[in-house]
Amino acid sequence: MEGILALADRYYGARLPGHSFAVRCKRMGKQELKSVDVERVIGSGLNLKYESAFVKLKNPDVTVAMEIREDQLYMVKQHHAGLGGYPLGGQEAVLSLISGGFDSAVSSFHAIKRGLVTHYCFFNLGGKAHELAVKEVALYLWMKYHASHRVKFVSVPFEGVVEEILSQVDDSQMGVVLKRMMLRAANGVAERLNVKALVTGESVSQVSSQTLANLNIIDDVSELLVLRPLCTADKQTIIDTARSIGTEEFSKHIPEYCAVISKNPTTKAKPERIAEEESRFDFSKLDAAIATAGFQLITEVVDDLGSGLAEVKVVGAPDDGQVVIDIRHPSEIELSPMPDLADAPEVLEIPFYQLRARFEHLNPDTQYLLYCDQGMMSRLHSAHLDDEGFANVAVLDLRVKPEASVSAAR
Repeated sequence: MEGILALADRYYGARLPGHSFAVRCKRMGKQELKSVDVERVIGSGLNLKYESAFVKLKNPDVTVAMEIREDQLYMVKQHHAGLGGYPLGGQEAVLSLISGGFDSAVSSFHAIKRGLVTHYCFFNLGGKAHELAVKEVALYLWMKYHASHRVKFVSVPFEGVVEEILSQVDDSQMGVVLKRMMLRAANGVAERLNVKALVTGESVSQVSSQTLANLNIIDDVSELLVLRPLCTADKQTIIDTARSIGTEEFSKHIPEYCAVISKNPTTKAKPERIAEEESRFDFSKLDAAIATAGFQLITEVVDDLGSGLAEVKVVGAPDDGQVVIDIRHPSEIELSPMPDLADAPEVLEIPFYQLRARFEHLNPDTQYLLYCDQGMMSRLHSAHLDDEGFANVAVLDLRVKPEASVSAAR
């Protein structure tokens, strides 16, 4: 007990004078001591030492928190809120329809948070550049929130489907027909992945195709359950969530690639009218899109993002005079601070989504090392900067032996 009291005093003593406090102890494993005994003895000892402090069991100013796990004592300095929901993989797999915008990124996050193993399905309407932008969003979500599970990114070429809709479907019905075609294709993709449900980012009445009447018509073509985590969320709430999970900077720079914007879209589609419009549609175009869909592991996406870019230098430790740039999201840095780097004179914190804009204002005569936990985003952004003419950038990967220096092809 004396050792526990000494540690409690060391970590919390300076905060106690003049304040109320309570001791909270959790135990795991087998110990002779009970939690209540630890709390009583430590609380009494601290109260005797700090006369101006006083015990208050409900809503104290300071909570002296500790955990005893087997023969180890842990003093709890700070609590961080977890994601909540269920452990990843605790539920079945789903296929999330992702466009890279605010809604689909946030709905994917909610699926992950609920423990669903989340694969990604993208309908390409905007060419290679659009696909790469969406892959970057999906890669970020996977790396930050569910990297423990292998998931796939599926890209469905939808230009032919859109062309057929534009030529065969009445203007007012285009939006609903396009969404029905997407759900049909998603069902085909899900079957190949053995997935039993779809996830979309639709919110009731946010746009014309998302009225209850239209959503009912759209869902008619799906044999699978369609989950809509954002169905009652307003746009600002969605954007706020995107900001908190780190996808806002991606999404706000991705243009809307909606090739079938109607001048007078219907908000109350009729089944018989939709059936009439689709009777003129050549479904071989949809079949071809499904048949030529590209399936790849999410870990392979980084190769696409860096294809054609320069090789990057990777080092295991900084040399004298080099500056390290931690490009992780601020929330990641808070949860997992960078280890002390004795040879680094300076460590800058510049989130990856601000790196390009701020890098050009840094000292061109200084060598900068980009750092992230997995080493994937740092390699990608180092390659992008090098490709744009910045030769003073490399990657810091603490898993590489300090004496080793390697070049990583992107």
